[in-house]
Amino acid sequence: MDFEWDSIFGFSMSPLELFVRGTIIYWFIFALLRLAGRRDFGAIGASDVLVMVLIADAAQNGMAAEYKTTLEGMVLIATIVFWSVFIDRLCYWVPAARNILEPQRVCLIKDGQIQRRGMRREHITHEELMGELRLKGVDDIKKVRRAYMEDAGDISVLLYQKDGQA
Repeated sequence: MDFEWDSIFGFSMSPLELFVRGTIIYWFIFALLRLAGRRDFGAIGASDVLVMVLIADAAQNGMAAEYKTTLEGMVLIATIVFWSVFIDRLCYWVPAARNILEPQRVCLIKDGQIQRRGMRREHITHEELMGELRLKGVDDIKKVRRAYMEDAGDISVLLYQKDGQA
């Protein structure tokens, strides 16, 4: 029984080519998810979904010999994780990068008044907003001091205090 170690740990294509391919796919999917918005992700961020999908695909290809060797799959997975970590660190150390790479929160209710501009921006209907408020135990919009669509797609609600003051 002859075992070919090169078929497991060798490269059938350049590691640099794998890195470039992984980078192109990562940024393409990242941009698509960023443009698509965040409503459908709930508490899971778009970048979290992206990383999991890409890692799963890269790992599957490495395991199924689509790349010819497992080492190629490992390089592609490392590329995907690299970009995810890099973006997180960049946004932490360079606050200006957050405006481009991370969605900002959007005000949906201000001082008991619906902010139509924010709702249009996030494509939220009045019924959807009221449903979210009900899920949070709010039955009257006038009780809401602020409501925001957060960066991960969930809605946070800040209520007035019992005496009506902020």
